[in-house]
Amino acid sequence: MPVYGSEGAPGNVPVILAPMDGYSDLPFRKLCREYGSAMSYTEFVAVEAIRHGAKKALKMLDFDPSEQPQLSFQIFGPNESDIVEAAKRCEQMGAGIVDLNMGCSVPNVSGRGAGAGLLRDPAKIGRIFNAMSRALRIPVTGKIRIGWDAQSLNHVEVARVMQDNGAALIAVHGRTKEQKYTGHANWDAIAEVKQAVRIPVIGNGDVRRVEDIARMKAHTGCDGVMIARAAIGNPWIFSGRNREEVLLRDVTRLMRRHLEMNLRHYGDYGLILFRKYAARYIIGVPGAAELRRALVTAPSVDIFLDHLAGLESRADELDQQALEMRLRQPADPLTETLPEPSCAASRCELIPEALSVV
Repeated sequence: MPVYGSEGAPGNVPVILAPMDGYSDLPFRKLCREYGSAMSYTEFVAVEAIRHGAKKALKMLDFDPSEQPQLSFQIFGPNESDIVEAAKRCEQMGAGIVDLNMGCSVPNVSGRGAGAGLLRDPAKIGRIFNAMSRALRIPVTGKIRIGWDAQSLNHVEVARVMQDNGAALIAVHGRTKEQKYTGHANWDAIAEVKQAVRIPVIGNGDVRRVEDIARMKAHTGCDGVMIARAAIGNPWIFSGRNREEVLLRDVTRLMRRHLEMNLRHYGDYGLILFRKYAARYIIGVPGAAELRRALVTAPSVDIFLDHLAGLESRADELDQQALEMRLRQPADPLTETLPEPSCAASRCELIPEALSVV
């Protein structure tokens, strides 16, 4: 399966928006694709929700035709037959690829044998991929972590099992389940996977800046680089620009467009869902803490836009202040605490209550 991106991709390697629960929805994916993201991964959706046709789950799988064919529906679940049935339904709904999540570290997902919980049973992973690859006409892929914990690193074994049973691509987050999003990503482990298999490997973990894209490619030999938290409020990274290189007027212009896309897609609820992006768009702006409180508590679109207009009226002044701050104390604005894309919700309300799957 080819992995490709826009010409002149940073580091001469395709760069891809990672699947993130609560973040990689249709509006944000479309923006990132416009800026150069090479593939689209949906938020991950429980296989039980897909099988039962839960409306909110199906909404999470909405897509734009421009995302095809590199459009991956990401699913998760502990049961082999349910995974295969849901994968077939994803194909019927228009997925170009079906991706199995084997990386979610949240206890009520991994603890019941889904997400990273599958890493404890490579033979089961093999059976799942064998069945999916036989049942589907589209590629099947998977996203893994490097093991359950530091004492049970099995990334190479899992990758080989996936390849031998029909997986077309592997994305590797270079952390264990126990690490969650703490510590450092193990790029050596990603390199080991790349050396062990013939299918494309996408590297993920600790890519915060444009320079990191080329470093990961050089270190691991990966076929693509996946960016998660550092892309939230920062789609410019897919076009080779670090966040501090973007003028505030360009930021607010994109915020307006992103909000408009959210409102079209979700209706009035789109404002509430946009707040978490707004908080990230203004990182590094002088006085961001006060403005963040105003934006995330704005009760209406008009009030939100009023706050945004106030920011725009001071854009040149704030850009100058930010530059002076960086000259005095060089720092990456994205080193502020990044939110963990929480998959804890994935999503109780999406499943018929009787199933009680999360």
